[in-house]
Amino acid sequence: MPKFKSKSQKSKKQAEKETPTLSLKERLAQKRKTAQSRKELISLLTTATFGGLFVGIVLFFIAGFKAAAPSVLGIIVMSLSYKYPRIALYAFIIYVPVGGTITYYLGNSPILQLAKDSFYVPALIGLWQTCRKQGLPIIIPQGIKIPLYIVLACSLLTLVFVNGGQQFNPPSVGLLEKAPNEIPLGMGILGLKVLLGYVPLITCAYYLIRNKQDFLFLSRLQIVLTLICCVLGFIQYFFLLTGVCQGTRGLEGDALFRATLEARCYFGGALVYSPEEGVIRLPGTFVAPWQWAWFLIASTFFTFATGFTDPSIFWRLMGLGSLASVFINAVISGQRIALALVPTCFVILLLLTGQIANLKRFIPIGVGLAIILGIAMVTNPAIVQERTESFTSRWDASPPQDFIVQQFEENWKNVDGPLGTGLGRATNSARAMGSTKLVETYYPKVLYEVGIVGLLAFLGLVTSLTIIAFKTYRSIKNRNFRSYGAALWVFILFISYNTYYYPLDVDPVAVYYWFFAGVLFKLPVLDKQEKEDADPQNKNKKKPLKTI
Repeated sequence: MPKFKSKSQKSKKQAEKETPTLSLKERLAQKRKTAQSRKELISLLTTATFGGLFVGIVLFFIAGFKAAAPSVLGIIVMSLSYKYPRIALYAFIIYVPVGGTITYYLGNSPILQLAKDSFYVPALIGLWQTCRKQGLPIIIPQGIKIPLYIVLACSLLTLVFVNGGQQFNPPSVGLLEKAPNEIPLGMGILGLKVLLGYVPLITCAYYLIRNKQDFLFLSRLQIVLTLICCVLGFIQYFFLLTGVCQGTRGLEGDALFRATLEARCYFGGALVYSPEEGVIRLPGTFVAPWQWAWFLIASTFFTFATGFTDPSIFWRLMGLGSLASVFINAVISGQRIALALVPTCFVILLLLTGQIANLKRFIPIGVGLAIILGIAMVTNPAIVQERTESFTSRWDASPPQDFIVQQFEENWKNVDGPLGTGLGRATNSARAMGSTKLVETYYPKVLYEVGIVGLLAFLGLVTSLTIIAFKTYRSIKNRNFRSYGAALWVFILFISYNTYYYPLDVDPVAVYYWFFAGVLFKLPVLDKQEKEDADPQNKNKKKPLKTI
């Protein structure tokens, strides 16, 4: 009886034929290369460890163990990040959503607040050097070069003339008054880092992705991170609900309504949990509750993109599962902005990406998410009612549009001049270096710091980025890449002109905005690569992608 070969056997044999057999010389060269890489890693680790221990011992006697231990670890991490920028960038993306939890588990040292930059900055330096050696463009896309230079020039003018003036010619104080102990130039440098420090992530993401496999790995990694964080957020809520964590229950007065670290529940940072007063503000895995809310809002875009566009049905289901977990956490987190914007962003994505016309996928997904959200609301009626009442009462008391206009008017009157009041003067993270003003909306905050000139320049930068992003995603022919690019463009559009609160100032949006813009700008290159791979005539003529 004749035996028929299965398709899997044929494909295995075909793959074996296509895989070139390495000669003895090539195998020996590979072994030498592996041995050399291992030797370099051991040498780097040894040098970094001894250097870190030396610095750590010095800091131990000056500032104690809490400053010494993170410094040792930081020197080792920065050395490895500089040597291996690709791995460092992946570690950076992994660290962003869990950094708040790690910070408080390791002792809440101020140094740990900057821990993620120990991955980012050395990797950026290594990438910059590689680009210079290979003649690759550092600013991507080229269309933002002039707007970026203008923003940088305006910011440096503010730093030199406003912050510098405050540093070297401080305002006089009264006879019996004590001069404030401030470092205006330090505030300015930190303010500049907050304003433009993550713009190079566009370039980092662009060169990080070499092919379709890298893109799928990154998009799926983001889905896994979102799912893990949302599961931890649900566990946090469950522990508070069942009494494993006390939260702010049983406290008196203002303490019932104020987020504190003493109420922390295993993950993240400060929280409020006073259900008897109808007040819940959970931080998830982040330092503060409102950062968690903006993580959920941002994750709506990424989970939507993967859930509708990934070529693997397993990862599409994972994406939709992550999206469902985002919806659930938007309900139980107690964040009214998340409860309002997560469903709104989902609807906007359906309309602007055209997925609402894809009935085969939209109907089951829409029905499934509606059921999940309905179950979450039915099982938590008190939270939903409290959040809805809080949202409507806050809207009635201070409508967002009126609040934003009031913030613009107030800061327009109080700004010192066309160059602003000084970089960092309205940046929360710079308060250790001097007095700062609380400005609760983003563009009034930019106006206060760098003046009307800097504000218009920054608006020009994000507008250029948004227009180029739109043209980029419209140029993509591959259906999956195009849909993913459309979701990223909607995210960029939404964040570029959102002035309510200041998500572009802090994690995670300050990272995701610039990083995923770089991912979007790489998609046309991957699209072209896919066409070349599909064409057997061009397969041998294909040029390798320029990357790190």
